[in-house]
Amino acid sequence: MTVRWVTDWIMRRPERLTDTERKCLTELCERSPVLATTTTYARRLALMVRERRSEHLALDVWIADVRLDGQRELRTLANGIRRDHAAIQAALTTTCTSGAVEGNVTRIKLLKRQMYGRANFDLLRRRILLSP
Repeated sequence: MTVRWVTDWIMRRPERLTDTERKCLTELCERSPVLATTTTYARRLALMVRERRSEHLALDVWIADVRLDGQRELRTLANGIRRDHAAIQAALTTTCTSGAVEGNVTRIKLLKRQMYGRANFDLLRRRILLSP
């Protein structure tokens, strides 16, 4: 059993765990209250992100709960979420994404890396405009 496996078990939907995985995670949580608490908070946050919950208070309640009860690492995460609260709330409530733009940026960076040291800006520009 590795940390990566346990992390996967925590982040995966509980209904998608096999009986063996569920049993192992339950035993680990029984042995370590810290892991049990972390699992609870991680699953609550993952559920909010997966379901894109639009309730404004769900994120605030999660942050408040973690700040009162969570471990140091979770409190650090909660503080980061609190600092970027507007952006994270927008990500949870809007359906618009920047996926198309990010895809084009990735494609352009790939072309740029392929041509590194080979040609000037004019050729790079032409290749970007003509590539699919």
